[in-house]
Amino acid sequence: MVFSSEIFLFLFLPTFLALYYLTPFRFRSALILAGSYLFYGWWRFDFLLLLFLTTLWTYGIGHRIAANLGTRRARVWCGIGVAGCLSVLGVFKYLNFFIDSFAALFGTTAEGLDIHWRLILPIGVSFYVFHCISYLVDVLRQDAKPTRNFFDFAAFIALFPQLVAGPILRFKDLAHQFEHRSHTPQKFADGMAWFAIGLGKKVLIADTLAPLADLAFATPDPSAPLAWAGGVAYMLQLYFDFSGYSDMAMGLGLMMGFKFRENFDTPYVSASITEFWRRWHISLSVWLRDYLYIPLGGNRISGGRTYVNLMTVMVLGGLWHGANWTFVVWGVWHGGWLAAERWLGWSMRPRTASRVALTLLVVLLGWVVFRAPDMTQAVGFYAGMLGLNGLSLPVEVALQITRESLVIMAFAIVLCAIEPMAREIVVRRYYVPSGPGGALSATDTLVPVLVTSAIFALSVMRLAEQSFSPFLYFQF
Repeated sequence: MVFSSEIFLFLFLPTFLALYYLTPFRFRSALILAGSYLFYGWWRFDFLLLLFLTTLWTYGIGHRIAANLGTRRARVWCGIGVAGCLSVLGVFKYLNFFIDSFAALFGTTAEGLDIHWRLILPIGVSFYVFHCISYLVDVLRQDAKPTRNFFDFAAFIALFPQLVAGPILRFKDLAHQFEHRSHTPQKFADGMAWFAIGLGKKVLIADTLAPLADLAFATPDPSAPLAWAGGVAYMLQLYFDFSGYSDMAMGLGLMMGFKFRENFDTPYVSASITEFWRRWHISLSVWLRDYLYIPLGGNRISGGRTYVNLMTVMVLGGLWHGANWTFVVWGVWHGGWLAAERWLGWSMRPRTASRVALTLLVVLLGWVVFRAPDMTQAVGFYAGMLGLNGLSLPVEVALQITRESLVIMAFAIVLCAIEPMAREIVVRRYYVPSGPGGALSATDTLVPVLVTSAIFALSVMRLAEQSFSPFLYFQF
């Protein structure tokens, strides 16, 4: 089940919310757990067992760590718990990759080694495994207390708004909200607005750009116009698809009384790759910083070791996205730029249009190898961008590019450029009370309701035209 589907919008969500608000607070974690398992099991019911066993493992190990705090045993238990969680990723996400890479060393394939089976990647496994690891480490560090309520913990791990594609949450940030959270009409209305905006990003923008991006990456040795148009289309598609999902997740959380931190902060106006990673997929950046970069020594050690740490974190972050050498190369690309910027001191330089343009180019080139299924196609795509595959657009290809996709691409570019200003205006105009007694005026309330209602209506009409609208980050 996905957010951008009729069955979720008009059956699952209304039913769940109705039951949620009719259920006494002390039973709502159990209801969230049941609803989240139903949501996840709608795709593959059998993978619920893996989710449940990972949750049970983490819950039990967390208590063993807490019972031995301050001793070597606590660290040993934490190591065992983290190793168990990583083994889930190692088997279900990377075993196929290891087998294929091993076979390639002998110039053959998995089938050539008489291996004719493939493991299916469980949706969301990368996210809930990271949730489990952060919980175990936080308990060891005494940053979080182990919960005695299994339903609270299991509901946190399976929380359906963020289960399959993030953002990456930490139990210590939500523990108090499971114990007590407020439910107000304003919070619910804000949640509906965030959800509608996210749905619009996904359905009206990302899905419209998808055919152009798919056409470019499916064309062998694309010419320069197609390569650049497809690369930009994918760059925009990925942002509006993933940020749209994060907005919907935040909106759904608000409808249930939870407050998640935002996962994106206008990343395409960044003036450096360092700044980009402070704005893009913020929950992943913070997780990698707190649980990988800092434990490796961060920037508290020698300059050379700091650069190695940056590269290591980004390579592992790239590999986290998928079991493919293209993701490793993408991680090396970003890690190399982060190290170079730190060495050159770019973070201290003033923001200029040229620096923003260079950052966008670096990000765009990185997205090409991120999107390509293998390095061969990535190299051919880069050759196209350099004009080595021709400078004209073949007629048969041009006929497949719709006017709608070009218009939406231009609109998306403008939207990315004005997004910081638009966010500031919205916050100042509609979220800062200006009426008598600090209350929002009728106009302040009516305008956002009309806008978000129109976005939701247009999104639903668009959904009626297409049969399926998966999110890109489901595959990661």
